[in-house]
Amino acid sequence: MAATDKSNSKAEVIETLSVALASTYALLIKTHNFHWNVTGPNFSQIHPFLETQYQELFAGVDEVAERIRQLGGVSPGGLTAFAKASEIKDAPAKPPTEKVMLETLAVDNEAMAKMCVAGGKFADEADDIVTTDLMTRRAAAHDKAAWMLRSHVS
Repeated sequence: MAATDKSNSKAEVIETLSVALASTYALLIKTHNFHWNVTGPNFSQIHPFLETQYQELFAGVDEVAERIRQLGGVSPGGLTAFAKASEIKDAPAKPPTEKVMLETLAVDNEAMAKMCVAGGKFADEADDIVTTDLMTRRAAAHDKAAWMLRSHVS
């Protein structure tokens, strides 16, 4: 087995986690925005449903940020840093229909699940099983969120 430079791997894991953190925070803000702005005949179901989703995302960002710190990195913060690093697009200025909101969030959660799976594989290759486990749990949470969102529009 070839020797690897673990200091570079650790820095790269921190960078991967930082993108996941920024992207999750962007999704949290978008979900919260849609929660505020949802309208329509299903409002009484969708409004609290989206609240549950953004609360789960809030717990998730905390776990990711704390893992960055455990690895010796600095967790990015602030809207500018998050916008620069995020792979999730911001909510539109004009709120879309309820169906488009749910479809958009489903697509975003699917993208996050893929990002977390890739991040977990990268961490595994860097021999960081704790981060691998975290990314696996985050991928599962996003996968479940996408399924729940899609269930509301099918």
